[in-house]
Amino acid sequence: MEECIREFIRCSGHPNVKADHRTTFEITTDSYLTTCGTCIVGIDSDKGAAALSDAFKSALARDEAVLRTTLEGGGHSCIILSKGSEKMNLSHPTDLVWRMSEYVCDRTVGICSDMPASGIPRPLIEWLKKGNPMTVKMEVFSRPEEETPSFQLLQGLFHTP
Repeated sequence: MEECIREFIRCSGHPNVKADHRTTFEITTDSYLTTCGTCIVGIDSDKGAAALSDAFKSALARDEAVLRTTLEGGGHSCIILSKGSEKMNLSHPTDLVWRMSEYVCDRTVGICSDMPASGIPRPLIEWLKKGNPMTVKMEVFSRPEEETPSFQLLQGLFHTP
């Protein structure tokens, strides 16, 4: 039977949100954003990786885990699919980073993500550039390895052409 564990994060945009990074996107508890933070789409988040529930961390720290992240704000939304990894320790106090690569560090919440900051719909980014709020819904789906659907199949289920 499929298991789904959810986390909700609230954060805010900032006038310096560029969202033009081509391989990652990030949300941070930091209350500021310089123009160098090209992957950061949300600041003042109410959680960093370390504050995620133990159940969520355990579910995500499995190679067969699939993470569905929904970013929502101002009537705009997008879904990003990522994979989990047994290498994840999710211990960073301030940051959450989604990566298109398989690189894992204490800030990494998703690998093999199908969307970087530059792919997030521009209407949502414009909303965030005004300092408006965003909700981040993260859902980890985990099945026994022999029943895990392919990542490509899941992309087809959650993304419409």
